Amino acid sequence: MAEIQIMQGNIVEQNADVIVNAANNSLLGGGGVDGAIHRAAGPALLEECRRLGGCETGKAKLTSGHLLPAKFIIHTVGPIWSGGNYGEPDLLRSCYRNCLELAAHYKLASIAFPSISTGAFGYPIKEASFIALEETSHFIRNTDNPIQLILFICFNAADLHTYEETWSRMCKSG
Repeated sequence: MAEIQIMQGNIVEQNADVIVNAANNSLLGGGGVDGAIHRAAGPALLEECRRLGGCETGKAKLTSGHLLPAKFIIHTVGPIWSGGNYGEPDLLRSCYRNCLELAAHYKLASIAFPSISTGAFGYPIKEASFIALEETSHFIRNTDNPIQLILFICFNAADLHTYEETWSRMCKSG
């Protein structure tokens, strides 16, 4: 069974088999996590992403890791927060599920997630952390997969605290 770890750090520095990029629909770079990954991976990532033709919200696509320590990048487009009544929770769940399914399909042993949609897309961190951890736990319990380590990489201490608190509550409730 896969192990879940939560830590503070920089997603581009993770030595997982695959890191997840919280991308925009074009997949051609942007701000936040997306911009940092594109800068660190080098210009060949942009060229590879151009050939993918974008990505729908909630879906995921795989590329090479290029200059990153990770072998691969899974690009997923999280929902823009609009109050929670426009399908945002289901779309965010879909992001995590599709990323995990891609990683399992390619028999990758480790995956590192940022906090999808909680930056420029404005998803509240408390709600997003619950969805991320719940969907990941559900995947682990209900899927025979090769993933051994699932990392949640929080960019700052406040997000780390929220993820840790959410995980602690989930573990206590069963």
